[in-house]
Amino acid sequence: MQGHIVLRAITLATALLTLPIAAQVRTGIDVLTDIDCSPLRDCKVGLITNHTGRTRDGRRTVDVLYAAKDVTLVTLFSPEHGWQGVVDKKVSDTVDEATGLKVFSLYGKARKPTTEMLQGIDTLVFDIQDIGCRFYTYVATMRKAIEAAAEHSIRFMVLDRPNPIGGIVMAGPILQTDRLDFVGAHTMPLRHGMTAGELARMIVGENGLKVSLEVIACSGWQRADLWQHTGLTWINPSPNIRRLTQALTYPGIGIIEGTNVSVGRGTDTPFEILGAPWCEGQKLAKLLNQAQLPGVAFVPARFTPTSSKHKNTACEGIQILVTNWRKYEAVRTGIHIACALRTLFPIDWDTKRLDWLLKDKASCDAILAGIDPDEIISKWRRPLDLFRLRRGPFLLYE
Repeated sequence: MQGHIVLRAITLATALLTLPIAAQVRTGIDVLTDIDCSPLRDCKVGLITNHTGRTRDGRRTVDVLYAAKDVTLVTLFSPEHGWQGVVDKKVSDTVDEATGLKVFSLYGKARKPTTEMLQGIDTLVFDIQDIGCRFYTYVATMRKAIEAAAEHSIRFMVLDRPNPIGGIVMAGPILQTDRLDFVGAHTMPLRHGMTAGELARMIVGENGLKVSLEVIACSGWQRADLWQHTGLTWINPSPNIRRLTQALTYPGIGIIEGTNVSVGRGTDTPFEILGAPWCEGQKLAKLLNQAQLPGVAFVPARFTPTSSKHKNTACEGIQILVTNWRKYEAVRTGIHIACALRTLFPIDWDTKRLDWLLKDKASCDAILAGIDPDEIISKWRRPLDLFRLRRGPFLLYE
């Protein structure tokens, strides 16, 4: 165990040494406060946010808008994981204690603001930190809210935030329109390299939604920047994204979450560790290390989840050690892990729901057929090139 800790400390230090000095990025809410919230003057606002909606100096977006001159904050809305970002099940309505305002859950009975919820509102404002992965649901909440705004002739504003894993890399199969759902909000790859504001522009533009959309862009952020470059304080956006590293690994490790492998929920390091009672960590780590994937190493691990899959059951598997943030390819790594599980444990690994988050039958069939993982990935290149062209008109940052 001591060797584990030392190796992890060394690799983390190596990864951090590859990152340049942080800039002074200002998010959309910071930019809005710089201009005294003037774009919202005389507006009746519904705010979609959670605990990540804060200014650079730590003030809640809800408090900023509540105190803003000539702005009327009417109603609040929360996404999956709730107002405080700690709930891992359906979320109930609540009240914000500081303001006394009602908080409607958009991850309970309704996932789209209803006519009743929107009463007295002429502008919906979205301020939530996303993590740059297609199946993370905050963008789905945003899309549903944009649709509701269009249906009710309500203006929509996004207070933008950086993509914490960068705005250049795109990876994974492109979601097709017949597979759209709450873990797939738009026809985009698993790792899309866009901010919430850019995605809002794309969703409105490509779906022909008739809505007045305004994005208050960040200042000082560039596409090549990872979160460490921003100078912003990291706030864990959900119960199982507890460290910045997990935002980076999530688009790849999440691929296998529909199967009977624990991805570390119920441990201190979700999405950095995975395994199952039937898994042999030594074999899995050896096979994956032989692939010499960039920016990552694998070590055998034993763990017992306290919740979720394989709760209170001893598991064996691997720990994922990101050694270089720039070189690490999350989705490619996830496909290699899936192929290794199929090679080593073809009977024990239950793949009936492998396609739940990957949402690409051709890739799933190739994994199950034992096709080389890099050959599977090569099939995505042309669709990703086309997506790069599609997203171009909607980008806000260089």
